[in-house]
Formats: sequence, C-alpha cells, structure tokens
Amino acid sequence: MKLKLQPCSPMFYKSRTAFIATLIGLAGNTFLFTIKIIAGLVSGSLALISDAINSLTDIFASVAIFICVRVSDKEADEGHPFGHKRAEPIAGLIVAILAAVLGFEVIRISLARLISGEKISIGFLSLLVPVVTVAAKGLMAWHFKRVGDSVNSPAIRASAFDSLNDVYVSIAAFVGILGASQGYYLMDPIAGFLISLWIIYTGYKIGVENIDYLMGKSPDRAFMELIKDAAKDTPGVKSLNKIRAHYVGNFIHVEMHIAVDKNLSTVESHAIGEDVEKRIEKFDAIEKAFVHIDPV
Repeated sequence: MKLKLQPCSPMFYKSRTAFIATLIGLAGNTFLFTIKIIAGLVSGSLALISDAINSLTDIFASVAIFICVRVSDKEADEGHPFGHKRAEPIAGLIVAILAAVLGFEVIRISLARLISGEKISIGFLSLLVPVVTVAAKGLMAWHFKRVGDSVNSPAIRASAFDSLNDVYVSIAAFVGILGASQGYYLMDPIAGFLISLWIIYTGYKIGVENIDYLMGKSPDRAFMELIKDAAKDTPGVKSLNKIRAHYVGNFIHVEMHIAVDKNLSTVESHAIGEDVEKRIEKFDAIEKAFVHIDPV
C-alpha cells in the first residue's frame, strides 16, 4: 500500500510550499510577459520585445517546473523504487536549453537592428515596464531562493537564479530604452545584444548544475568529510573502510563499509549499522544510506 503525505508531516508542507512557488512563478511570468509584449509592440523596442520573449520562455519553464515538481513528489513504486526525484533536474535542464535558444535568437535580431539602424518611438509605458519588472523579479528571486533552499529543490533554485538574472536583463533593457528615448537609437539593439549574452551564460550555468545531478555527481569534499565523521563517531564503529556517495536527482545516496568487532553477534552488528544509517540520514540532503558490515 502506498503511503500518502499527511497534512501534519514535514514532507507534506515541503511539497505544498514547492507547489505554491511554482504557481507564483507561472502567474508572475505570465503577467510580466503580457505588459512587456504590449509595450514592446507599441514602441517597437527590441530590448523590450527581447525581454518579453525572455518572460515567454520563463512561462514555458514554469510549466515544465510545475509538472516536474509534481512528478518528483510521487511515491516510490515498483518501476521507480527510489522515487521520481530525477524529474526536478530535468526541469532545470529544460530552463537551460530554452535560455540558450532564446539568447541566440536575440543576438540574431539585435545584429539585424544594428545594421539597419531602425528608429523607434519610446513612450512612458515603455520606460515603466522595466521598472515594474525589476521590482517583481527581485521579489520572485528572493522568494524562490528561500523556498528552493528550504525544500532542497534544484528546479526552484534554478527559477530563483533565472529571476535574479531577469532583474539585470530588465535593467539593461531600461538603459537601452532610455537611450533610444533620447535619440540614441543604437542603444536599444546594443542592450538587446548584451541581454542575449547574459541569457546564454545563465543557461549554461543552470545546465551544468542540473547535468551533474542527472549524471550522479559526488557531493563536494567538505560534505563527504561530514558524512565520514558522523559514521566514525557512532559507538561500535572501529573504522570506515569504504564510502561512496552520489546524487539521485537532487538528493544524495550514500554507500559505506564500516568495520565492527568480529566477536559481536549478528544482532549487535546490525544495530550498529542501523545507528550509522540514522545518523547519516539526518542530513537534509541525504535521502538514503546503505551500510555494509565488515567484521574485524
């Protein structure tokens, strides 16, 4: 029988918090895309239209993250005995791919505008929209970072990183629009070009992080030392013979061999192994520990 998350359990609140965060991201990005595309089409500003496309990409990413967060919360089943946690890094990877595609498209459009030297008409709405975006995205970045860390979600952390980058993108868009409003029309496509480079770079960073999760990368050395210390400090453990750890999605699985007195009974040795598992699994990032007993 499958276990269901109860409203009083910590995992229920973590799941619910992640779910609400994805909905906030979807609603916020939809609102920003709407006002950006309207202002961009009215003014003809490439920087603003590029920023709108960025928000459209964020909408697709929010939908992908929403789906993957829901999938990752599914209980383990016969086909997936360790759960569905790898779904979240997949969402982060989707964000990275979309960011790269967007970046190269904006480069193409920006270069074409630089060559043509097309003039645009900038109004108050075009200047106001980037300011609203900076404020909204700043709040979203702060919220997603807090939620992503609290529930250990790489997908939501990727959204926080992306939202923070959108703040810089909107500042660049504002500078380009402001310059164009003063008659420096080339500042608009230049801003669009710079925005595209930043988008590509952030997509690369998000992609590398989530590929590491999918490839089962080992935790950093400092965290491995904490795991070793927790095992060695367990009463009855004489030494630690072997340890391996890797990410399964955004959580860590640990396998280790501990040495215990060979004269202990099977029951006593087993109890020591269980104690080690409990100590290691107290780390929030660790989902499962597998302990093997080596009698010495």
